[in-house]
Amino acid sequence: MIDTVLVEIEEPSATLAQDPPRRRWIWRLLVAAVRGILSAAEWLLGAVSLTVGLAMLAAAPILQFLSLGYFLEMAARVARTGRPRDGLIGVRRSARIGTVAAGAWLSLTPAWMVASYAHSAELIDPGGGGPRLWRIGLVVVLALCLGHIAGACARGGRAWHFLLPFGGPIWLRRRIREGGLYRDSRDALWEFVSALRFPYYFRLGLVGFVGTLIWIAPSALLIHAGGRFPPVGFLGAIMLAVIVPFLPFLQVRYAVEGRISALFSRRAIRERYRRAPWAFAFSLMVLLIASIPLYLLKIELIPREAAWLESLVFVIFLAPARLLTGWAYARSGRRDTPRHWSFLVLGRLAIIPVAVLYVLVVFLTQYTSWYGVVNLIDQHAFMLPVPFWRM
Repeated sequence: MIDTVLVEIEEPSATLAQDPPRRRWIWRLLVAAVRGILSAAEWLLGAVSLTVGLAMLAAAPILQFLSLGYFLEMAARVARTGRPRDGLIGVRRSARIGTVAAGAWLSLTPAWMVASYAHSAELIDPGGGGPRLWRIGLVVVLALCLGHIAGACARGGRAWHFLLPFGGPIWLRRRIREGGLYRDSRDALWEFVSALRFPYYFRLGLVGFVGTLIWIAPSALLIHAGGRFPPVGFLGAIMLAVIVPFLPFLQVRYAVEGRISALFSRRAIRERYRRAPWAFAFSLMVLLIASIPLYLLKIELIPREAAWLESLVFVIFLAPARLLTGWAYARSGRRDTPRHWSFLVLGRLAIIPVAVLYVLVVFLTQYTSWYGVVNLIDQHAFMLPVPFWRM
């Protein structure tokens, strides 16, 4: 009887002892779920910001080479590891840039509203006292908005730094007392900008552009001369059809090795094709087919202000194709011996019609595109989406 009573008394204490671990486990699960959702949202924001940023760079004079260099490096990283996810470079950093841009835009909303009222007051009472007060108020509000943006960026530029306006002054006061605010902010900004590697991407894109132009220019000139001498144009089309299957993989090889001579080593690409013919054929088909829709946007001249929209289509269509070329290059490095001759023949049978179709589209664009003959050289499947010489 005593034992029974003791058991009955001990049972509630055991239950109470088990509840806290169970609650902690549920709390940890909820925290992990929230962190996962926030991380996924940050990644999506970074992907959108990166896509828009590359499109805007591709439409800007000179800065276009940064966009092309990024695509080459993206394919090179996949070629080194064989994992397509490694080609998505700087997504988290792009999320920070997108957050700062969106936060700054929202923070300036009060200034835009005051500016609208000031403009309306000027229309109603030109030169009166009311518009003058509104202009003074605009200067004050704009100064506060810029101070808020600067404080949010100094704190780290995350979303909650822009959404909590009263946290900035409190944090700023504490940091001024501690000292070193300017030094820490300067070093953090320099570290962030250095991690973007602009000089490296610019050089990679510039050299890749020049090397690709050397490959394409002779055949393009022959095709153009075909207007007067058709046999010469036919010869140029054959030359381009022979060059096209090598070009994307020559670019990947250059980006991987960093040597300019790698842009002209056709024999090395031929050897790699023999070790992964189907992967080469599939990635080349995707790249060439994905580049065709952008030619439709060149039928009419797009205003300079909207050129980034053309580049946006370029990024969306060709970024996955660049990842595939890097993946195919990586697969060719996993084998030491060539595949059976039947694999090689089937791979060529898949490449030839796609290359011929691409050359036919490029040939016709000199008559359908606004840029005319320039399209024979401006082949965005391998170079820039917006003609460099148009800028």
